[in-house]
Parts: sequence; structure tokens; C-alpha cells
Amino acid sequence: MVIALIMGRKGSKGFPGKNLYSVLGKPLSYYPIRAAKGCKEVDKVYMSTDDECLMALAGENGVEIIRRPPEICTDAALGEHVYVHAYKTVRDMSNKTIELIALLMCNAPNVTSEAISEGVKVLRENGTYDSAVTVSCYNMWSPLRARKIGSDGLLHPFVPFETFGDPSTLNCDRDSQGDVWFADMGVSIVRPRCLEHLEDGLLPQKWMGQKIYPLKQWGGLDVDYEWQIPLVEYWLKSHSLANYD
Repeated sequence: MVIALIMGRKGSKGFPGKNLYSVLGKPLSYYPIRAAKGCKEVDKVYMSTDDECLMALAGENGVEIIRRPPEICTDAALGEHVYVHAYKTVRDMSNKTIELIALLMCNAPNVTSEAISEGVKVLRENGTYDSAVTVSCYNMWSPLRARKIGSDGLLHPFVPFETFGDPSTLNCDRDSQGDVWFADMGVSIVRPRCLEHLEDGLLPQKWMGQKIYPLKQWGGLDVDYEWQIPLVEYWLKSHSLANYD
């Protein structure tokens, strides 16, 4: 059995109400729900949440609800804690063996049913892979360009330049270090072992395991600020999802 687990909670501080914010006439969370529901390989879709409004949206779209316990609804709770709880809840109440889990986020709408299908196919064909995740190329955010503000109030390299080799060979070209791929949170298709042995996973998203296959796309992101909404709308229109029913 292949399941999808979508997580979302109320109480966002950076962008209050973001999970239900209207995007092209639909709540933001509608898009990952429809991607999961539209994937032929996914047998059942669940949402882990403490938000009654998200529960209502889930119910309207045939998604089963897992009520998230208060201890993993805090600002300190990590996504990995939510996924592990939801997975174990489904595993313990199901009489079917869970083959794969598609992990999605209510605030990450840039995902298609086809991407989920591709990830399932890749993992079925490659038994040693732990996961398949959507990634987007953002060379402009290379770690070479990252800075931090020091105690002197000035900018300093976030990562020592020596990390990238001989500093004398470095330059300001955004492509100078090769393509920089970010897990864009669209979807992570993982094996049960990734959630059952979370501490074996690669930081920072330990649920992905160690052997992670990239599902390449562009423009993926999880929404944390209102200014990102136009980017999401552009992406959805570009993928012919503006009238996604």
C-alpha cells in the first residue's frame, strides 16, 4: 500500500492563516491534496493537523484526518516528529503493509501527481534508494554566497571559503560551483524504514534517509511569507493547474 501524509497546523506566526490562504481561488492546501488524490499509485491520503478548518477541507476532498497531539503542535516541534507520528498511527491501525509514504506539506503547493508517480516508480525500480524527493535548482543561493552578520555588525562568510577549495579560484559567478539543488518540500516519497529509523537519516530532513534520489523540477518552495504567493501562482499557471478541480 502506498499512502500520502500531508501535514499542516494552525498558528503560523510569519504568515498567519497561510495554509488556507486563497491562491487562484483555492486554499493553498488544496493543491498538495489534489496532487496526492490525483496520483494513481497512492491508495489512501491522510492529513495530520490540529486545525479544524484544515480538517474540514480534508473531509471535503476525501482525505482522512489524523488529529495531531498538542505536544507536536508547538513551534519547537519538527516536521519529522509529525510524519513519524502520522505514519505510526496509520501503520498501527491498518491491516495492509505500507510499501511507500508520500510526505507533503499544506504550505508546499508546487507539486504534481506526476512527480509523485515518478518517485514511486524510481523507488520500485531501485530497492537500495531510501527516498525520492522533489528538488529545484537555485544557484543564486549557493552556500558560497551565504553571509552572516557578525558581532561587529558586518557581513562575514556563513561557510568558510576553504570549504569550497582554494579561495583564490572562487568568483562571484552564481554558477561557479555548479548547480545547487535544494529539496523544495514539494514531496518526499520515502520507505517505512526512513521513519522507523529516523536518526539514521541525513540532516536536515532526516526523514529522507541517506540514499536520496532527486526528482528535478523548478520553482518549488514551501510558503512562509505572503510575498511568495505570486511565485506560487506563476508556477501553478505554468503547470496548467490554475483551474485544478
